[in-house]
Amino acid sequence: MFKRIAQTAGFAGLLAALLLTLLQSLWVTPIILEAETYENSAAPVAEQNHESSMPTAHQHEHAEAAPHEHDAEAWAPEDGWQRTLSTGLSNLVMAIGFALLLTGLFTLRAPNKTWQGLLWGFAGFATFCLAPAAGLPPEVPGTAAADLVQRQSWWVGTALATATGLSLLAFAGHWTLRVAGLLLLAAPHLIGAPQPEVHASLAPQALAEQFVTASLLTNALFWAALGLASAWFFSRSQQSA
Repeated sequence: MFKRIAQTAGFAGLLAALLLTLLQSLWVTPIILEAETYENSAAPVAEQNHESSMPTAHQHEHAEAAPHEHDAEAWAPEDGWQRTLSTGLSNLVMAIGFALLLTGLFTLRAPNKTWQGLLWGFAGFATFCLAPAAGLPPEVPGTAAADLVQRQSWWVGTALATATGLSLLAFAGHWTLRVAGLLLLAAPHLIGAPQPEVHASLAPQALAEQFVTASLLTNALFWAALGLASAWFFSRSQQSA
């Protein structure tokens, strides 16, 4: 059983990761690169303003320390094949992890038809993308954000509440459990996601909106492919067992 789960997750995750990487390269990454130009152009201005407000001796000390701080920066992939390869490997690890989750759930309630994998894919998309994005939409570089720990905590709580709520709506027999499922779906949004004190972005609003649309549609296609591929490979593994 474990071997079948691992094989199904591996094949389904690979196909979904390739699709996601392709879509990101064609649609999402160009938006990020454009947003980074606004962020990078604003950095020298901010640095210049900061330098002009320093005393002369402080400016000299800062200039001497600047090369050391630059060398201490963490490595980041360059634009082009390095960035694409890094993104693809990250997508592969993530896709296989989600495929393992889906395939493990299939052992409890296997889809009767391959197309039913779409329903599981939609549930995954709603849990890990759509519901969190309702409070914390995808953000382009240079966007003001609330405290990272608070955002992560709200994201995890939203994903857990959404997964539990959808499970109760889909599988619970008694109406009280289904009502509880609806309350769980609404609870994180009634509480509200953490927000920055001031909403600001270096990139134009139109670019930020394009990024939200591109990110959500890309992830929707990824989850649809992952659900279908997982259901198909799981069905084939059952037939050959």
